[in-house]
Amino acid sequence: MKRREFIAMLGGGTAMWPLAARAQQTTMPVIGFLSTASPELYAIRLRAFHQGLKEAGYVEGQNVQVEYRWAEDQHTRLPALAAELVHRQVAVIVAAGGAPSAVAARAATLNLPIVFGIAADPVKLGLVASLNRPDGNATGVTTLNVELGPKRIELLHEVLPEATIMAVLVNPTNPSADTLLGDLQTAARTLGLQFHILHASAEREFDTAFESLLQLHAGALVITPDIFFLAHSEQLAALTVRHRVPAIFQYRQFAAAGGLMSYGTDEAEYYRLLGIYAARVLKGERPGDLPVQQVTKVELIINLNRAKALGINVPLPLLARADEVIE
Repeated sequence: MKRREFIAMLGGGTAMWPLAARAQQTTMPVIGFLSTASPELYAIRLRAFHQGLKEAGYVEGQNVQVEYRWAEDQHTRLPALAAELVHRQVAVIVAAGGAPSAVAARAATLNLPIVFGIAADPVKLGLVASLNRPDGNATGVTTLNVELGPKRIELLHEVLPEATIMAVLVNPTNPSADTLLGDLQTAARTLGLQFHILHASAEREFDTAFESLLQLHAGALVITPDIFFLAHSEQLAALTVRHRVPAIFQYRQFAAAGGLMSYGTDEAEYYRLLGIYAARVLKGERPGDLPVQQVTKVELIINLNRAKALGINVPLPLLARADEVIE
């Protein structure tokens, strides 16, 4: 399938609408969908988002239009893309690319409604006044993925109690980077671990980061939540296989591609809630009156094949706690 056809299919197939429907689309409310990533990466998420819209009475192409803006893993494009949506005067901006897209949308407008989806604390990022009473033009959905950072270290430590040196891979362009690192460093000190920080904000920097990891004699790697890293889950998993590095990441895709473990929230539920909140704003509710929601369902995935290849004996109690074991 050609890329243009793929995007059209994900976006509701606007290129396939009957001419009569196209003539009516100007009367529909318009959602601006802003993402850090690409449409191919968001296939599952978009289905969940559309499901949330449908539950609230909206179907793209029938009674709502969606304008998509994809930054294609380039955070620096987000401000211009957000400005395009403001100029388009959409009814609501859905900032669905994590903290970078939410920050860009908020910087672009203090008037248009914003529904964000992020893993960080929206109060610390200045997006809302409080979780219960946002009191502004933005609200949205958060996950526990930043708060789960320390738990990911604990899980690696449980699997590898002899490893005293660990590393963390972070995208320095992510607005949540400092918060992520602060929580991880605190957890590492509590466990008596040496902790080294590796940076990557472009694909070409992955090899350098893994070479540094080996030079530091790190026994394990924590990959921080980031849309850019999600886009390269398979590549990062392949690097951990090549360098024989036990690693944990937020997303199931990583474990499925050969990484040791993943631990994070349910992405489908996350984006379904974004669709529901976007619909509520379309119906006239003020973002400032809608409490920020939090997805609390967390999944632990263990790739037992990778553990065996690394010579790791995963404790039976941990296997029993896993939501999925890949064999």
